Amino acid sequence: MNAKVNISNRAGASFPVRRMNFNFDQVPEYWMNGSAGLTHFMTALSALFPDGEKLFIDSVRAVRYHPAIKDNEALQKEISAFIGQEAMHTQEHVGFNASAQKYGHDVSALERITGSYIQFARKNFAKVVKPFGMTQEMVDLTATTALEHFTATIASELLRNPHIQELMTDDTMKYMWLWHAIEENEHKAVAYDVYEEIFGRGVKAYALRNTALVVAMVLIFALQSYFVLRLLNRDNKLNLKELGMIYKYGYSPSKGIIAGMAGEMLAYFKPRFHPNDLDTVQLLKDWKAKLGL
Repeated sequence: MNAKVNISNRAGASFPVRRMNFNFDQVPEYWMNGSAGLTHFMTALSALFPDGEKLFIDSVRAVRYHPAIKDNEALQKEISAFIGQEAMHTQEHVGFNASAQKYGHDVSALERITGSYIQFARKNFAKVVKPFGMTQEMVDLTATTALEHFTATIASELLRNPHIQELMTDDTMKYMWLWHAIEENEHKAVAYDVYEEIFGRGVKAYALRNTALVVAMVLIFALQSYFVLRLLNRDNKLNLKELGMIYKYGYSPSKGIIAGMAGEMLAYFKPRFHPNDLDTVQLLKDWKAKLGL
């Protein structure tokens, strides 16, 4: 593992903020077992993170002093640690994206598209739901709650899926993704708890969070798929072999990481759902021991 780790828990939350400093200089171009398709699949996912995680941070910060939660000391500690972890994820994915950029893959353009895409989606969704008394802050927090479920679910599947883990043949990249996966599950309930404390569990809050998840998943699938095809095409690797690899390890029922997410994703639609209903305690304990965290 090519990184320095400094663990801090000054916030007193139930999970720490780990200050990472990965060195991506020696990461090979096709670090996923030499496959351009699989590498670009992960790069396309990573291109979503810097602006996506900025949305997460900004949306929670915008409401953290709401009257419903401003005096909730335990939740305020969780929020501080949540922001700290997400800030580190942004930093390290920016570094990884830059390492792909040096090979001529224009990830910076994908990051700019992601930023514009997020702003367009959040503002237009707010216009649609404004007649129902929903503010931009509520829309942003709802989107974060839905997207945090997605990131926690894909993260837990990454930690459970040995087929994907075996393909991560570069130690730095493998450690980075597994560390990120652990932390997404450590803080998976924070945005949800903020959302429920402020907006409750009523019909309007339930309908909005479910609608947000459906819209978010459609938009993410469309954007990430476009990024993959764009990266492959400009790399002259858009062929059946690489697309077949993406299908096999991304979407096939037997080995695909996306296919493996279905059950946990659907759990979100339960009326009394809570992220901690999806038990990852032992999974995280095992992986933190393996990674020395």
